[in-house]
Amino acid sequence: MTAAAAAAAEGNAAAPPPQGLLERLKDYGQEDALALWDELSSEERHLLIKDIESLDIPRIDRIIRCSLRSQGLPVAAIEPVPEAMVSTVEERTAEERERWWKIGLKAIREGKLAVVLLSGGQGTRLGSSDPKGCFNIGLPSGKSLFQLQAERILCVQRLAAQATNDSSVRVVPIHWYIMTSPFTDEATRRFLESHKYFGLDADQVTFFQQGTIPCISKDGRFVMETPHRVAKAPDGNGGVYTALKSSGLLEDMAARGIKYVDCYGVDNALVRVADPTFLGYFIDKGVASAAKVVRKAYPQEKVGVFVRRGKGGPLAVVEYSELDSSLASAINQETGRLRFCWSNVCLHMFTLDFLNQVANGLEKDSIYHLAEKKISSINGYTMGLKLEQFIFDAFTYAPSTALFEVIREEEFAPVKNANGANFDTPDSARLLVLRLHARWVFAAGGFITHSVPLYATGLEVSPLCSYMGENLEPICRGRTFHAPCEITF
Repeated sequence: MTAAAAAAAEGNAAAPPPQGLLERLKDYGQEDALALWDELSSEERHLLIKDIESLDIPRIDRIIRCSLRSQGLPVAAIEPVPEAMVSTVEERTAEERERWWKIGLKAIREGKLAVVLLSGGQGTRLGSSDPKGCFNIGLPSGKSLFQLQAERILCVQRLAAQATNDSSVRVVPIHWYIMTSPFTDEATRRFLESHKYFGLDADQVTFFQQGTIPCISKDGRFVMETPHRVAKAPDGNGGVYTALKSSGLLEDMAARGIKYVDCYGVDNALVRVADPTFLGYFIDKGVASAAKVVRKAYPQEKVGVFVRRGKGGPLAVVEYSELDSSLASAINQETGRLRFCWSNVCLHMFTLDFLNQVANGLEKDSIYHLAEKKISSINGYTMGLKLEQFIFDAFTYAPSTALFEVIREEEFAPVKNANGANFDTPDSARLLVLRLHARWVFAAGGFITHSVPLYATGLEVSPLCSYMGENLEPICRGRTFHAPCEITF
């Protein structure tokens, strides 16, 4: 117990709040946090003091002031991403893909790649209070998103080992850094530990928590969730940069010899974790950051798109709500595509050096996105502001960025809404997986029988068998599989 908390606990009902704490709050205009002090019990006073003392108030004040001040300021006009900055599917040659694949596997074999998973969210919209990664989307295997991703890491490690003819070469395990939140940390750790990390070594998995930040009123004052607790919310998936730095994990990566970091969101059933081709492309381009993108399906699709901020400026992501409808519908007459067509799907690659720069730059600028939300408070639910950073905020700091187009049906199966919604449900993600894997089996010479139309079913190929359809002929050629089922070794 701190001195301030001890003083409160020992004082009588009329004791004022600790003078030092009150003065500190007054310095930053947050003295209202103690407004109900006289009505609190000794225990509640202790909890309130402990809660406030856990906050880095000077830092939070700087974030609040910078974020509120940035609202309404003019921003540079947006331009389409130059074609030269995008590797499109149709432009890519088989030779390039093979070369990038080999470059990526070599870097993985040498331990130069780490994987960072953004897993701070609960499955609330899916009807579950568990971490999203625990969710089973209904595949024949019953595997969770966490298991699918862990097994893809195992598969890439095996492919990296097989890609060398030197049996004496030791493949360095891919380190998996998993970002949780205060709401998912314990459950995530328990889930992965209870499943023995799905075959990964325990010492190649590191958990760390994203931060939280107080919710505020429109004039910048703390919202009180209870008389003795400030309302807080996670600082967004962009909190990963500060969390990696403050937890010492950027230094940990450097000590391990890591040079490149693959960063992705948990709620994608088709994510190619540690993709050697993407890594090889990234290394070949020599850029600080890269992102996989898919083509926007139609002008009003509710996805963020990559743009260029100002003439010759950095790339950035603009949310669909910020893009004027005329710009959203504009066509590039040379390519026939939408001018703003490259959708962000949270599949990113960074150099470790750049991650250090981003963490420092974001902290220095202290500008967060403000989202008006209903916040649980002592007055019931009230409208207030949550402060967040987004993973794509990094790109405005990048001296160089490259975009890598992927085919939506092969790498993007989002799991965001409960079944019954119109899009991004477990059912839609499951069908995307089953249909893709059925195509792999056909290509490998296999046959499929089915009791329902094939468009409504398919096959699941275990990630332990194949990463992206390779090496399936010995398993599938000439064999018939009845859909739906899982193909394993």
